[in-house]
Amino acid sequence: MAIIITGGTGMLGRTLSRRLAAQQPVSLGSKDLDIGDAQSCDAVLARHRPQLVLHCAAMTAVDRCEGEREAAFRVNALGAANIAAACARHGARLVAFSTDYVFAGDLPRPYREDDAPGARTVYGASKLAGEQAVRELCPDHLIVRVAWLYGPGGPSFIHTMLRLGTQDGPPLKVVDDQIGNPTSTDAVADALMPLLQADETGIMHMSCEGEVTWYRLALELFALRGFTRQVIPCTTAQFPRPAPRPANSRLEKGALLLQGRPSMMDWRAALHRFIKDYPHG
Repeated sequence: MAIIITGGTGMLGRTLSRRLAAQQPVSLGSKDLDIGDAQSCDAVLARHRPQLVLHCAAMTAVDRCEGEREAAFRVNALGAANIAAACARHGARLVAFSTDYVFAGDLPRPYREDDAPGARTVYGASKLAGEQAVRELCPDHLIVRVAWLYGPGGPSFIHTMLRLGTQDGPPLKVVDDQIGNPTSTDAVADALMPLLQADETGIMHMSCEGEVTWYRLALELFALRGFTRQVIPCTTAQFPRPAPRPANSRLEKGALLLQGRPSMMDWRAALHRFIKDYPHG
């Protein structure tokens, strides 16, 4: 199967490129393809004639997005629209990756695929606009939402903690009033591979099972790596950022279950596997 991966140099794109190496996917970074340019997107699909496009390309630096709204929408919204339109024209199936940030983050339970979005950041609003474009422009699509993602090479919270854990210094303050599903790129790849030639369309959540706060996640990571630097909890209010973080990033995986697919890996199992395979990230 001929495959194109956009955002192929990013964290998720690298993992998917590695998993699909036998199919020799065309992996494109931002230097190879400007997804904000519709003609470039069309030309790339016309040249490679893929049966499948995995659209990982995104502007994911949420704080930077707050100050660069136009750039965020050009990549996350217009870019998704251009890829979706090109896929529709050339008969390619599209798998587009999105985020928990499309939700407000204030529900007392995990978010379902059919819950009403309510993005509160530029990043979330731009990704939501990208989702809408995919749905409108490419009938053969699957939108995969992930959350609290980490993978080989980073960047991610896990990589930041791995770096700080090896350094001497005062206790690290880590937020303990935000909750989510830490998710490895390998866990996403595990769930995604059986779906690549399937006919499911719509939205699927693919975050790991189980839930934890950032503080508790840091404690688990430090225990795994044997770090002795102290970690203490703090509140979101004590650690202000330009982009407000969702208090609740948990995603329910109802669509996977309805399709009879296996459950996602537990977050602890995924983290343990990651540290075993990539002890330094």
